[in-house]
Amino acid sequence: MTTTVSARGRDRRISPVFLGLVAIMLVSGWAVWQGLSNNPGFAVFLFVVSGWIVSLCLHEYAHARTALHGGDISVGAKGYLTLNPLKYTHTALSIVLPVVFVILGGIGLPGGAVFIERGRITGRWRHSLISAAGPLVNAVCALLLMLPFAIGGQAWGPAPFMSAVAFLAELQVTAAILNFLPVPGLDGYGVVEPWLSYTVRRQVEPFAPFGLIAVFGCLWIPEVNTYFWEFIDAVMRAFGVQDWYTATGYETFRLWKDWGAGGGQGTG
Repeated sequence: MTTTVSARGRDRRISPVFLGLVAIMLVSGWAVWQGLSNNPGFAVFLFVVSGWIVSLCLHEYAHARTALHGGDISVGAKGYLTLNPLKYTHTALSIVLPVVFVILGGIGLPGGAVFIERGRITGRWRHSLISAAGPLVNAVCALLLMLPFAIGGQAWGPAPFMSAVAFLAELQVTAAILNFLPVPGLDGYGVVEPWLSYTVRRQVEPFAPFGLIAVFGCLWIPEVNTYFWEFIDAVMRAFGVQDWYTATGYETFRLWKDWGAGGGQGTG
């Protein structure tokens, strides 16, 4: 019994890797707040990337924790409850690829690569809730990050810091919205899948690996891209986050934009 309890404790102990990410987020956020550099790009970059990875870990943890309560006790032994990004079944899909998309395009790519043993779980509502748990975390993160704007705006802190927070909030909004799309391969489809007939599920199953590719392919269509970002901006404005904040945050985040010009020094 002692061994079992001890093993369970290790399976659920917060990983030093996750704590390190939180520490980087806090220290870099403090550096941006204090204005320790005339060019805050590097600190903003660290703050946004570490904050984004922390949210991805929480996203995956929410899937696993909900599955645990739904009946899949195997998630503990797989390390999913430790918040360690290196324990996910597809680290590249859950962590690396989302970070690359943030760096290259400033868009929150949905994560999602914890392996849930669905056969251990009974009840359609439980299956739907497991799928919904991840993007709901992104939605909560977005609300928390936008809350200062909704009740105080820039008065809460220096403009560079508030801009970085606004950009991080935008990533959470895009991740939540994209992940809730009822497209095979995304969590939104996982929410509705238990309610579909067996025949429909079998017909749709082969398309699951291509769902995310199809979504981003659609975003390359100029008209779709315009409508998508107009909707994102509308959501942000509804919480008091003006376009200036997110645009400035993204430009500051892109610290490499001036590399090669003037010896790599910013132009102001």
